Amino acid sequence: MVELSAAIDHLAVEDVADIPRIELAEQLIELHWQMARLQAQIARRTGVRLP
Repeated sequence: MVELSAAIDHLAVEDVADIPRIELAEQLIELHWQMARLQAQIARRTGVRLP
């Protein structure tokens, strides 16, 4: 959860115009995977099934 929060905060303070497009894409992909891992952890702990 801390990693996800840090990634969101990192993206929030940067001006995306200053980030090379490949780096921005890599950051967004990493954020996506962190969110997916978090959803899976929540589902396992709560017994909720994701679509």
